[in-house]
Amino acid sequence: MKNGQQGFTLIELMIVVAIIGILAAIAIPQYQDYVARSQAASAYSTISSARTAYEENILRGVEPSLTSSNKGFIGIVAGASDLGTIELKGDNSDEGIKFDFGSTAASTLNTKYIEIQRDTNGSYKCVTNIPENYWPRGCSDS
Repeated sequence: MKNGQQGFTLIELMIVVAIIGILAAIAIPQYQDYVARSQAASAYSTISSARTAYEENILRGVEPSLTSSNKGFIGIVAGASDLGTIELKGDNSDEGIKFDFGSTAASTLNTKYIEIQRDTNGSYKCVTNIPENYWPRGCSDS
């Protein structure tokens, strides 16, 4: 009796490695884009959730701040987050909530910002310097 083929040939192994390489070349950039988009959406969600408390402080004439004595900004701790820092701006000419991405954010977002600016009429708009394909939904007025 003859023994059948045992194992793989070198060419079969090289084809499998080439296919894996092609798939990785496509998947890695897509994953990095996904991470950047999700981080931008997370930052926008964080500052959007603070908008009501921010507006309440403005209307009461209280300077918005992230100190522990100000209980209006539940869930936002002293300006810092995992991805960057949050800044509340209460100057009448430059009001809003700004998120500055830090070094732990995706490389395309590093040193960028996303901000919800309040005008004198009380309406808000999103201003950012992140690339347009990473803008979160709702941030289209930039």
